[in-house]
Amino acid sequence: MNRFDLPRTSEAVLRYLDGDYEIVKHGSFVRCAVTGVEIPLDELKYWSVARQEAYANGLISFERELELNPELRSRKKG
Repeated sequence: MNRFDLPRTSEAVLRYLDGDYEIVKHGSFVRCAVTGVEIPLDELKYWSVARQEAYANGLISFERELELNPELRSRKKG
């Protein structure tokens, strides 16, 4: 086995950038920072650059942001 014959079930390590990511360790998926669910790299759309975390979907990403920044909930309109 050479370095390009990695098992399809290996976890990747990424460095999350604005609008893109850099592969640090090749693999086929990353884990959602909140749920732990496996996210195939070709389906990865949501992450935090500041926290270097991946999220399974937009709602989880939004809820994580509110969890870590509760002051965002109390902003009043107008």
